[in-house]
Amino acid sequence: MDDHVSQAVGRPDLVRLDERLICLRFETMKVLSADAAVAHLLSTGAVRRGDTLLDSSSGIYAYALALACHRHGLRCHIVGSTTVDAAVRTQLAVLGAHLEQMPPSADLKLDQNRRVARIRALLAQDPRLHWMRQYHDEVHHLGYRSVARTVAAELGNQALTLVGGVGSGASTGALAGYLRRDAPGTRLVGVQPFGSVTFGSEHVSDPEIIIAGIGSSIPFGNVVHSRYDVVHWTGFAAALSGSVDLLRRHAVFAGLSTGAAYLAARWERRRDPGRTVVVIAADTGHRYVDTVFARHDEALPIESLAPHEVTGTDGPALPWSRTEWAGAPAPPAARVSPEDTVAPVTR
Repeated sequence: MDDHVSQAVGRPDLVRLDERLICLRFETMKVLSADAAVAHLLSTGAVRRGDTLLDSSSGIYAYALALACHRHGLRCHIVGSTTVDAAVRTQLAVLGAHLEQMPPSADLKLDQNRRVARIRALLAQDPRLHWMRQYHDEVHHLGYRSVARTVAAELGNQALTLVGGVGSGASTGALAGYLRRDAPGTRLVGVQPFGSVTFGSEHVSDPEIIIAGIGSSIPFGNVVHSRYDVVHWTGFAAALSGSVDLLRRHAVFAGLSTGAAYLAARWERRRDPGRTVVVIAADTGHRYVDTVFARHDEALPIESLAPHEVTGTDGPALPWSRTEWAGAPAPPAARVSPEDTVAPVTR
């Protein structure tokens, strides 16, 4: 029996979608990451019960950190994106977390820069705050060790390809790193939105929306670019089609980034049918009911979609592009400056 709901919320399920296509389905994936990070900080004395943990979030990590703080007896302060929705805001309030939400903005870079500036201002005012640095601190990798063990135990010695949103790098990158300890041939396929600097698509604008949570307009120190074999850039229209098909065909109700990853996973399985492909479903589809699933009649047949094959970061184009990244280093705009990785003041 679990001692806290965060354990149940963070535990993933493996669901077979098709022959050699597996869904690693989470209710809220970052709960694992946040809980393991907080437990580690407490065990090492970096924080103590009653301290306040601080970070920036577009929604999912905010909820995850609030649950971890609730479980371990800490306070939680979130500088939230303009995209944090009413359901998350309400849960944060009831859980006792303090949310500062940025004003409305259609510019993801402006939204993220505002959040970073606010974090630094808060740390200057009160150095006792502990900045979790979900985008930079490797402590957020720890939670995926148990997931790797689960995947390996369930799928045995099959040749694996892992597909999922890149995000802060602490999910796909960490999971692939743990899997490769026993299965070095595991391939990693990262999914990105257009407009993200992480893999060099910042010059391509998606007229609909940048898919929050899997890309960034600022560099993330947790992304280990050399771990990625392939990168897919997916626009809103293609991701919507993937999300709707995943629900219609397999009854898996998951977020927009999962729709993008599902498209990429099907494509990778087609290219290399001898491998088992595991696609990460990072969260449920509830926050996309109005923006994605209510528009299900706009979904294109996914068999009609195919990515543009490009070299490196040259020429990615809507609605979907793919490149053999082959462990290349970070592009210039994704390289993190030393000041971005400075650790917060701790005891």
